[in-house]
Parts: sequence; structure tokens; C-alpha cells
Amino acid sequence: MTSPPSTPRAQVSDRRTSRLAAILALLTEHGTVSVARLAEELDVSQASLRRDLAVLEGQDLLKRVHGGATCRVLAGELPVRYRDGQRRDAKARIAAACVEAIPRRAMAVAISGGTTTTEVARRLHDRSELTVVTNAVNIATELATSPRLRVIIAGGTMRSESYEAVGAWTERFIEGLNFGVTVMGVDGISVAGGLTTHDAVEARTDQKMAERSQRLFVVADASKIGKVVLSPIVPVSRVSMLFTEVGAPADEVARLRAAGVEVHLV
Repeated sequence: MTSPPSTPRAQVSDRRTSRLAAILALLTEHGTVSVARLAEELDVSQASLRRDLAVLEGQDLLKRVHGGATCRVLAGELPVRYRDGQRRDAKARIAAACVEAIPRRAMAVAISGGTTTTEVARRLHDRSELTVVTNAVNIATELATSPRLRVIIAGGTMRSESYEAVGAWTERFIEGLNFGVTVMGVDGISVAGGLTTHDAVEARTDQKMAERSQRLFVVADASKIGKVVLSPIVPVSRVSMLFTEVGAPADEVARLRAAGVEVHLV
């Protein structure tokens, strides 16, 4: 009898990573979730979920309690390794539209950390005229294999949630540079709150990037539109273009356009 083909390890890994991300998303939404509810929501056995919870507890992202778990993720910010698979199709479309808008001439482009900005970076490999400056280690790694690009990485204190260097050293480095375009990811964008993110130190680093740039491009999926979180970066008056997806809240899109933001829906 022939045995069925085994599932490739990469597929198993991707599926489990997606499941871990879903667990964390449910925990950040509800605070505490039972194993029984997770099993129902995710259609996974309770035994598998207990193993998943043990992995996440080992990464200090949750605390297991009797019959379930409670969240330890700061202010609802999932680590980037668990956000990368969320809304991937939308992020790919947003990134493609953003890259098309970056002029094809010699210039410096700054890219902040984030899953959508990482998608932008992945589409710059064929550009030979750009100098890319980033404070995100994963983005620098994505671009390091491209012989056509000049890649500069800012140093500083590493944020494990986003793989970004932030803080005073990073800010001083950025202050000495000028960018034609900055591509920025955010946790929220609205007319009322401007650009916002979960971490105050990250916000200051992003603010320096925006200040040193001639044009600011924001890439954000629909879940970020109209949202305001803890730390302000810059007002929307600094934004040249916003790239988001069809289905973003129409009322907030209208307000952003009325405030002078060029909004591209993809």
C-alpha cells in the first residue's frame, strides 16, 4: 500500500505560524480566551492548541491559565513575524501601487518597518537608481541580495516586535540625511489623530524620517484607516499619498481627501 505524500515542512510551518497569529489576534481582542473557544474558532484540536499556547508562552506573548490563556502583547501590537501573513493579498496590491508611484530617478528612499513596507521593499529589487535607507533589519536583509540597490541601515536599539532600530542613535543618524520619498507603515491613520503607532519611541523615529523627506507615502490596509492608537507621529497634512485597499471606510477616506491627502484605493 502506497503511503500518501507527506506535507512539505514549509507548508506545515506556514500553517502553524498563521494559527499562532490567529491565536494572538483573538487574545488581543478579548484579553482572555479558553482553549475550547480557540478550538471552535480555529477548527483545531485542543491538544494542538495546548502545544501552540506553550510555544507562545515560551516567547512571553501570553500566559497560560487553567483552561485557556491571557494576553501579554503590548497594546494590541502583534510581533511582525505573526503579522506578515495577515491580509497578505491586500498588502501585496498596496505595495505594488506604492512602488509604481516612486519616481524612476536617482534618489534616496527611506522605508520604515512593518509588514506592508516589507512588501514594498520586495518589489524594489529591479530598481538600479535608488539608495534605500531603512531602520528595519528584515527589510535591509530583503534588499541586501540586490546588487543594483545601495542599502543603508540605521543603527539603534532593536524592537523585537517590529525588527526596527529606534531611539536617540537612530534619530541622530536620520537627522543627517535627506530623502526624496519616505514609505511609512502605521498602526492608524485618520484626520483627527494623524499617523499613529503603538510605541512612543518608534513614533519619534518615524517622525524624524517624515521630517527629512520631501514626500511621505503611507501604506496601510483598510483596518488602519480611521484608527487612532497611542503615539502620534505626524499630522496627515504631512502625507503626500496614502495607498490602501478598496473597502477602507468611505467616510474617513473622504475626510482624508478633503484634508489634501492623495488617496489610492487598490
